[in-house]
Amino acid sequence: MKKFFILMFLISACTFAQSKDAETILNNLINAFNIVKDYTVEANIKIDMQSLKVPQMRAKIFFKQPDKVHFQSEGFALLPRDGLFTSPLSFLDIKHTAIYVKDEFIDGIKTSVVKVIPLEDKGDLIITTLWVDQTKNEIIKAESSTKLNGSFSLFLNYDPKIKYPLPSSMIFSFNLPKDNLLRDMNDSQFGKKRLNNSGPITGKIYITYSHYEINIGIPDNIFEGKNKIKTKK
Repeated sequence: MKKFFILMFLISACTFAQSKDAETILNNLINAFNIVKDYTVEANIKIDMQSLKVPQMRAKIFFKQPDKVHFQSEGFALLPRDGLFTSPLSFLDIKHTAIYVKDEFIDGIKTSVVKVIPLEDKGDLIITTLWVDQTKNEIIKAESSTKLNGSFSLFLNYDPKIKYPLPSSMIFSFNLPKDNLLRDMNDSQFGKKRLNNSGPITGKIYITYSHYEINIGIPDNIFEGKNKIKTKK
């Protein structure tokens, strides 16, 4: 009987550890990710975009806190830049209000749904919705809407062998205004002429990550090249 009550106590403790406070959930995400001071990772990238055939790419990504990102690969200009290779928590580095909505299961994982709404009009972001696994402080899914750069969503998977909240794979879905994609393609070898439709461009980017090197002390000069990525607020 004593063992039974101890077991019930542990189950209850785990249950009540799931916060219903949106800011607590976000702060836990930030604290977990801040353990990652820097990393490099190899990425295999497959792009599925309407009216455009793109060969698979391999890339190497460098990240350093708080928001330095460098990307090494030919064809980089073809990729949508917002929300893809910047810090997964970059959208929290603004004044915002956060609202806990509900709990929801995704592929058997219990997640807490949180909406993040910017409090300033100067940025491009309208709203972001997060599905957070509180037991591991990992983002399972994210959806964002912007004023000028369309909308996008992320689905992330994690390898339990990686002891940090860094994904092993990601599906990035986007609905991007054509003019924005053409702007990003100015230097692309694929050229503009292959995109003939006048509406927004939709597509998906499948990324598989491998060979993480975490907290190795990446020098700042790595992020001074032409493929550095600036985080947009």
